[in-house]
Amino acid sequence: MSVGPDTLLGMKQNDKHPESGRPVAVSVRGLVKHFGETKALDGVDLDVHEGTVLGVLGPNGAGKTTLVRCLSTLITPDAGKAVVAGYDVVLQPRQLRRVIGLTGQYASVDEKLSGRENLYLIGRLLDLSSKEARSRADALLERFSLTDAATRPARTYSGGMRRRLDLAASMIGRPHVLYLDEPTTGLDPRTRNEVWTEVKAMVRDGVTVLLTTQYMEEAEQLASELTIIDRGKVIANGGTDELKAKVGGRTLRVRPADPLELRPLADALDELRLTGSPSAVDTESGEVLVPIISDEQLTTVVGAVTARGLIIGSITTELPSLDEVFLSLTGQKASSQQDVRPEFEEVAV
Repeated sequence: MSVGPDTLLGMKQNDKHPESGRPVAVSVRGLVKHFGETKALDGVDLDVHEGTVLGVLGPNGAGKTTLVRCLSTLITPDAGKAVVAGYDVVLQPRQLRRVIGLTGQYASVDEKLSGRENLYLIGRLLDLSSKEARSRADALLERFSLTDAATRPARTYSGGMRRRLDLAASMIGRPHVLYLDEPTTGLDPRTRNEVWTEVKAMVRDGVTVLLTTQYMEEAEQLASELTIIDRGKVIANGGTDELKAKVGGRTLRVRPADPLELRPLADALDELRLTGSPSAVDTESGEVLVPIISDEQLTTVVGAVTARGLIIGSITTELPSLDEVFLSLTGQKASSQQDVRPEFEEVAV
Protein backbone atom coordinates (compact mmCIF):
# COMPACT_ATOMS: atom_id res chain seq x y z
CA MET A 1 0.00 0.00 0.00
CA SER A 2 1.32 3.43 -0.91
CA VAL A 3 3.11 5.80 1.38
CA GLY A 4 4.58 8.49 -0.83
CA PRO A 5 4.08 12.03 -2.18
CA ASP A 6 5.18 13.67 -5.41
CA THR A 7 8.33 15.28 -4.14
CA LEU A 8 11.47 13.45 -3.16
CA LEU A 9 12.90 15.30 -0.19
CA GLY A 10 16.46 14.44 0.63
CA MET A 11 17.23 12.43 -2.52
CA LYS A 12 20.95 12.38 -3.21
CA GLN A 13 20.98 13.25 -6.87
CA ASN A 14 24.78 13.20 -7.05
CA ASP A 15 25.01 9.61 -5.85
CA LYS A 16 25.91 8.09 -9.21
CA HIS A 17 26.70 4.50 -10.02
CA PRO A 18 30.01 4.34 -11.91
CA GLU A 19 28.62 2.05 -14.61
CA SER A 20 25.02 3.10 -15.11
CA GLY A 21 25.43 6.81 -14.45
CA ARG A 22 22.01 6.76 -12.75
CA PRO A 23 21.45 7.93 -9.17
CA VAL A 24 21.20 5.11 -6.63
CA ALA A 25 17.67 5.13 -5.23
CA VAL A 26 18.13 2.15 -2.88
CA SER A 27 21.44 1.27 -1.25
CA VAL A 28 21.75 -1.72 1.07
CA ARG A 29 24.95 -2.73 2.85
CA GLY A 30 25.45 -5.66 5.22
CA LEU A 31 21.78 -6.03 6.14
CA VAL A 32 21.16 -8.69 8.81
CA LYS A 33 17.90 -9.91 10.31
CA HIS A 34 17.34 -12.77 12.75
CA PHE A 35 14.15 -14.56 13.71
CA GLY A 36 15.19 -16.54 16.74
CA GLU A 37 17.95 -18.89 15.65
CA THR A 38 17.20 -18.31 11.97
CA LYS A 39 19.24 -15.71 10.11
CA ALA A 40 16.78 -14.60 7.46
CA LEU A 41 19.19 -11.97 6.07
CA ASP A 42 22.91 -12.57 6.32
CA GLY A 43 24.79 -9.47 5.21
CA VAL A 44 22.79 -8.49 2.10
CA ASP A 45 24.30 -5.86 -0.24
CA LEU A 46 22.45 -4.42 -3.25
CA ASP A 47 21.77 -1.24 -5.21
CA VAL A 48 18.71 -0.19 -7.17
CA HIS A 49 19.27 2.62 -9.65
CA GLU A 50 16.69 5.33 -10.10
CA GLY A 51 14.07 4.64 -12.75
CA THR A 52 14.97 0.95 -13.11
CA VAL A 53 13.66 -2.42 -11.94
CA LEU A 54 15.88 -4.64 -9.81
CA GLY A 55 14.64 -8.22 -9.78
CA VAL A 56 15.40 -10.09 -6.54
CA LEU A 57 15.21 -13.83 -7.19
CA GLY A 58 15.41 -16.70 -4.77
CA PRO A 59 13.66 -19.89 -3.68
CA ASN A 60 11.06 -19.99 -0.92
CA GLY A 61 12.64 -19.03 2.39
CA ALA A 62 15.55 -17.20 0.77
CA GLY A 63 14.76 -13.95 2.59
CA LYS A 64 13.14 -11.91 -0.19
CA THR A 65 10.09 -10.83 1.80
CA THR A 66 12.20 -10.15 4.88
CA LEU A 67 14.32 -7.81 2.77
CA VAL A 68 11.24 -5.94 1.52
CA ARG A 69 9.83 -5.63 5.02
CA CYS A 70 13.09 -4.19 6.30
CA LEU A 71 13.32 -1.69 3.45
CA SER A 72 9.71 -0.60 3.93
CA THR A 73 10.15 -0.08 7.72
CA LEU A 74 7.72 -2.87 8.64
CA ILE A 75 10.47 -4.61 10.60
CA THR A 76 13.81 -3.34 11.88
CA PRO A 77 17.05 -4.98 10.72
CA ASP A 78 19.46 -6.19 13.38
CA ALA A 79 22.56 -4.86 11.64
CA GLY A 80 23.70 -3.16 8.47
CA LYS A 81 22.56 0.01 6.73
CA ALA A 82 19.91 0.76 4.16
CA VAL A 83 19.22 4.13 2.53
CA VAL A 84 16.13 4.54 0.34
CA ALA A 85 15.46 7.77 -1.55
CA GLY A 86 18.03 9.49 0.63
CA TYR A 87 16.49 8.35 3.93
CA ASP A 88 17.96 5.93 6.43
CA VAL A 89 15.54 3.04 6.92
CA VAL A 90 16.15 2.85 10.67
CA LEU A 91 16.80 6.49 11.58
CA GLN A 92 14.23 8.20 9.31
CA PRO A 93 11.28 5.80 8.99
CA ARG A 94 8.53 8.45 9.01
CA GLN A 95 10.13 10.46 6.20
CA LEU A 96 10.81 7.30 4.23
CA ARG A 97 7.23 6.08 4.40
CA ARG A 98 6.15 9.17 2.50
CA VAL A 99 8.23 8.33 -0.58
CA ILE A 100 7.73 4.57 -0.93
CA GLY A 101 4.95 2.21 -1.95
CA LEU A 102 4.45 -1.49 -1.28
CA THR A 103 2.41 -4.22 -2.92
CA GLY A 104 2.72 -7.49 -1.04
CA GLN A 105 2.03 -11.07 -2.02
CA TYR A 106 -1.64 -10.69 -1.17
CA ALA A 107 -3.94 -7.78 -2.02
CA SER A 108 -4.35 -5.69 1.14
CA VAL A 109 -7.63 -3.94 0.38
CA ASP A 110 -10.67 -3.47 2.59
CA GLU A 111 -13.21 -5.90 1.17
CA LYS A 112 -16.17 -4.02 2.62
CA LEU A 113 -15.26 -0.79 0.84
CA SER A 114 -15.68 -0.14 -2.85
CA GLY A 115 -12.68 0.26 -5.11
CA ARG A 116 -13.09 4.04 -5.14
CA GLU A 117 -13.52 4.18 -1.35
CA ASN A 118 -10.36 2.13 -0.83
CA LEU A 119 -8.28 4.52 -2.91
CA TYR A 120 -9.93 7.64 -1.48
CA LEU A 121 -9.27 6.43 2.08
CA ILE A 122 -5.59 5.87 1.38
CA GLY A 123 -5.30 9.28 -0.23
CA ARG A 124 -6.78 10.94 2.82
CA LEU A 125 -4.45 8.97 5.11
CA LEU A 126 -1.60 10.40 3.03
CA ASP A 127 -2.83 13.92 3.81
CA LEU A 128 -4.25 14.58 0.36
CA SER A 129 -7.15 17.00 0.31
CA SER A 130 -10.60 15.55 -0.21
CA LYS A 131 -10.70 16.89 -3.76
CA GLU A 132 -7.20 15.64 -4.61
CA ALA A 133 -7.81 12.20 -3.08
CA ARG A 134 -11.01 11.81 -5.10
CA SER A 135 -9.35 12.97 -8.30
CA ARG A 136 -6.35 10.71 -7.79
CA ALA A 137 -8.60 7.72 -7.03
CA ASP A 138 -10.65 8.23 -10.20
CA ALA A 139 -7.52 8.61 -12.33
CA LEU A 140 -6.03 5.37 -10.99
CA LEU A 141 -9.29 3.47 -11.35
CA GLU A 142 -9.28 4.41 -15.02
CA ARG A 143 -5.60 3.59 -15.46
CA PHE A 144 -6.04 0.13 -13.97
CA SER A 145 -9.29 -0.57 -15.88
CA LEU A 146 -11.43 -0.58 -12.73
CA THR A 147 -13.79 2.34 -13.47
CA ASP A 148 -16.75 0.08 -14.21
CA ALA A 149 -16.30 -1.65 -10.84
CA ALA A 150 -15.46 1.52 -8.90
CA THR A 151 -18.61 1.46 -6.75
CA ARG A 152 -18.68 -2.28 -6.10
CA PRO A 153 -17.37 -3.71 -2.80
CA ALA A 154 -13.88 -5.11 -3.20
CA ARG A 155 -15.10 -8.50 -1.97
CA THR A 156 -16.90 -8.90 -5.30
CA TYR A 157 -13.68 -8.39 -7.29
CA SER A 158 -11.85 -11.24 -8.96
CA GLY A 159 -8.31 -12.05 -7.85
CA GLY A 160 -6.86 -10.11 -10.77
CA MET A 161 -9.06 -7.08 -10.05
CA ARG A 162 -7.99 -7.08 -6.42
CA ARG A 163 -4.36 -7.20 -7.47
CA ARG A 164 -4.87 -4.26 -9.81
CA LEU A 165 -6.64 -2.35 -7.04
CA ASP A 166 -3.74 -3.09 -4.71
CA LEU A 167 -1.29 -1.76 -7.31
CA ALA A 168 -3.42 1.33 -7.73
CA ALA A 169 -3.37 1.80 -3.95
CA SER A 170 0.41 1.62 -3.96
CA MET A 171 0.49 4.48 -6.48
CA ILE A 172 -2.00 6.82 -4.84
CA GLY A 173 0.75 8.93 -3.29
CA ARG A 174 3.00 8.87 -6.37
CA PRO A 175 5.88 7.04 -4.63
CA HIS A 176 9.42 7.37 -5.86
CA VAL A 177 10.38 3.81 -4.85
CA LEU A 178 7.93 0.93 -5.17
CA TYR A 179 8.38 -2.53 -3.66
CA LEU A 180 6.60 -5.35 -5.46
CA ASP A 181 6.78 -8.56 -3.43
CA GLU A 182 5.85 -11.41 -5.79
CA PRO A 183 3.03 -9.29 -7.24
CA THR A 184 1.69 -11.85 -9.72
CA THR A 185 1.56 -14.93 -7.49
CA GLY A 186 -1.55 -16.93 -8.31
CA LEU A 187 -2.64 -14.76 -11.23
CA ASP A 188 -3.69 -16.17 -14.57
CA PRO A 189 -1.42 -15.41 -17.56
CA ARG A 190 -3.63 -12.65 -18.97
CA THR A 191 -3.85 -10.78 -15.67
CA ARG A 192 -0.15 -11.29 -15.07
CA ASN A 193 0.59 -9.64 -18.41
CA GLU A 194 -1.68 -6.75 -17.44
CA VAL A 195 0.29 -6.27 -14.23
CA TRP A 196 3.55 -6.33 -16.19
CA THR A 197 2.22 -3.66 -18.52
CA GLU A 198 1.36 -1.42 -15.58
CA VAL A 199 4.76 -1.95 -13.93
CA LYS A 200 6.50 -0.96 -17.17
CA ALA A 201 4.33 2.16 -17.33
CA MET A 202 5.29 3.05 -13.76
CA VAL A 203 8.98 2.77 -14.61
CA ARG A 204 8.51 4.96 -17.67
CA ASP A 205 6.99 7.52 -15.31
CA GLY A 206 10.24 7.48 -13.30
CA VAL A 207 9.33 5.07 -10.49
CA THR A 208 12.13 2.89 -9.13
CA VAL A 209 11.02 -0.71 -8.52
CA LEU A 210 12.42 -3.48 -6.36
CA LEU A 211 10.68 -6.64 -7.53
CA THR A 212 10.86 -9.98 -5.75
CA THR A 213 9.82 -12.96 -7.83
CA GLN A 214 10.38 -16.63 -8.48
CA TYR A 215 9.23 -16.44 -12.08
CA MET A 216 12.08 -16.34 -14.56
CA GLU A 217 9.83 -14.97 -17.29
CA GLU A 218 8.74 -12.14 -15.02
CA ALA A 219 12.34 -11.27 -14.17
CA GLU A 220 13.34 -11.20 -17.82
CA GLN A 221 10.28 -9.15 -18.77
CA LEU A 222 10.69 -6.45 -16.15
CA ALA A 223 14.14 -6.32 -14.57
CA SER A 224 17.19 -4.57 -15.98
CA GLU A 225 19.37 -5.96 -13.19
CA LEU A 226 19.04 -9.13 -11.13
CA THR A 227 20.13 -10.14 -7.65
CA ILE A 228 19.83 -13.78 -6.58
CA ILE A 229 19.68 -14.52 -2.87
CA ASP A 230 19.64 -17.87 -1.10
CA ARG A 231 19.55 -18.57 2.63
CA GLY A 232 19.73 -14.86 3.33
CA LYS A 233 22.84 -14.19 1.26
CA VAL A 234 23.41 -12.58 -2.13
CA ILE A 235 24.96 -15.29 -4.29
CA ALA A 236 24.97 -13.47 -7.64
CA ASN A 237 23.99 -10.21 -9.26
CA GLY A 238 24.16 -8.52 -12.65
CA GLY A 239 22.26 -8.35 -15.91
CA THR A 240 20.57 -11.40 -17.37
CA ASP A 241 23.33 -12.15 -19.88
CA GLU A 242 25.99 -11.43 -17.27
CA LEU A 243 24.52 -14.00 -14.89
CA LYS A 244 24.23 -16.54 -17.67
CA ALA A 245 27.90 -16.00 -18.51
CA LYS A 246 28.89 -16.46 -14.85
CA VAL A 247 27.33 -19.91 -14.78
CA GLY A 248 29.40 -20.87 -17.79
CA GLY A 249 28.66 -23.22 -20.58
CA ARG A 250 27.02 -22.51 -23.89
CA THR A 251 25.11 -24.51 -26.43
CA LEU A 252 26.39 -24.62 -29.98
CA ARG A 253 23.67 -24.95 -32.61
CA VAL A 254 25.02 -26.24 -35.93
CA ARG A 255 22.83 -26.63 -39.01
CA PRO A 256 24.21 -28.47 -42.05
CA ALA A 257 23.66 -26.96 -45.49
CA ASP A 258 22.19 -30.31 -46.56
CA PRO A 259 19.40 -31.55 -44.21
CA LEU A 260 20.36 -35.14 -45.09
CA GLU A 261 23.71 -34.60 -43.37
CA LEU A 262 22.10 -33.91 -39.99
CA ARG A 263 22.90 -37.37 -38.57
CA PRO A 264 26.49 -37.52 -39.95
CA LEU A 265 27.05 -34.06 -38.47
CA ALA A 266 25.86 -35.24 -35.05
CA ASP A 267 28.18 -38.26 -35.25
CA ALA A 268 31.13 -36.04 -36.12
CA LEU A 269 30.47 -33.75 -33.18
CA ASP A 270 30.04 -36.67 -30.77
CA GLU A 271 33.46 -37.97 -31.76
CA LEU A 272 35.04 -34.72 -30.57
CA ARG A 273 33.88 -35.33 -26.98
CA LEU A 274 34.06 -31.61 -26.24
CA THR A 275 32.47 -31.71 -22.77
CA GLY A 276 31.68 -35.37 -22.25
CA SER A 277 28.00 -34.68 -22.98
CA PRO A 278 26.52 -36.08 -26.19
CA SER A 279 25.05 -33.84 -28.84
CA ALA A 280 21.32 -33.61 -29.41
CA VAL A 281 19.54 -33.58 -32.75
CA ASP A 282 16.71 -31.09 -33.15
CA THR A 283 14.89 -32.41 -36.20
CA GLU A 284 12.35 -29.59 -36.16
CA SER A 285 14.99 -26.89 -36.59
CA GLY A 286 17.39 -29.15 -38.49
CA GLU A 287 20.21 -28.44 -36.06
CA VAL A 288 22.64 -30.36 -33.89
CA LEU A 289 23.00 -29.01 -30.34
CA VAL A 290 26.28 -29.60 -28.58
CA PRO A 291 27.51 -28.08 -25.29
CA ILE A 292 30.77 -26.12 -25.35
CA ILE A 293 32.67 -24.19 -22.69
CA SER A 294 35.14 -22.08 -24.69
CA ASP A 295 35.65 -20.24 -27.97
CA GLU A 296 38.51 -22.62 -28.76
CA GLN A 297 36.02 -25.46 -28.91
CA LEU A 298 33.99 -23.53 -31.45
CA THR A 299 37.08 -23.40 -33.67
CA THR A 300 37.60 -27.13 -33.14
CA VAL A 301 34.04 -27.87 -34.23
CA VAL A 302 34.36 -25.86 -37.44
CA GLY A 303 37.68 -27.53 -38.28
CA ALA A 304 36.44 -31.06 -37.61
CA VAL A 305 33.25 -30.62 -39.61
CA THR A 306 35.10 -29.11 -42.55
CA ALA A 307 37.66 -31.93 -42.49
CA ARG A 308 34.84 -34.42 -42.90
CA GLY A 309 33.65 -32.66 -46.01
CA LEU A 310 30.44 -31.49 -44.39
CA ILE A 311 29.18 -28.01 -45.23
CA ILE A 312 27.80 -25.85 -42.41
CA GLY A 313 24.68 -23.88 -43.25
CA SER A 314 24.71 -21.89 -40.02
CA ILE A 315 26.31 -21.98 -36.60
CA THR A 316 25.22 -20.04 -33.51
CA THR A 317 25.81 -20.16 -29.77
CA GLU A 318 23.33 -19.53 -26.98
CA LEU A 319 23.81 -18.92 -23.27
CA PRO A 320 22.05 -20.98 -20.59
CA SER A 321 18.46 -20.04 -19.85
CA LEU A 322 17.73 -18.03 -16.72
CA ASP A 323 16.02 -21.13 -15.33
CA GLU A 324 19.30 -23.01 -15.71
CA VAL A 325 21.17 -20.17 -14.02
CA PHE A 326 18.76 -20.30 -11.09
CA LEU A 327 19.13 -24.06 -10.76
CA SER A 328 22.92 -23.88 -10.98
CA LEU A 329 23.24 -21.18 -8.34
CA THR A 330 20.58 -22.27 -5.84
CA GLY A 331 20.37 -26.00 -6.45
CA GLN A 332 16.62 -25.63 -6.98
CA LYS A 333 14.43 -25.33 -10.02
CA ALA A 334 12.71 -22.04 -10.73
CA SER A 335 9.06 -21.98 -9.77
CA SER A 336 6.22 -22.24 -12.24
CA GLN A 337 3.07 -20.18 -12.00
CA GLN A 338 1.35 -23.19 -10.41
CA ASP A 339 3.76 -24.20 -7.69
CA VAL A 340 4.78 -20.93 -6.05
CA ARG A 341 4.06 -20.76 -2.37
CA PRO A 342 4.64 -17.75 -0.12
CA GLU A 343 7.59 -17.53 2.24
CA PHE A 344 6.84 -18.15 5.89
CA GLU A 345 10.22 -17.51 7.50
CA GLU A 346 9.19 -13.90 8.28
CA VAL A 347 7.17 -13.28 11.41
CA ALA A 348 4.99 -10.26 11.92
CA VAL A 349 6.39 -7.61 14.21
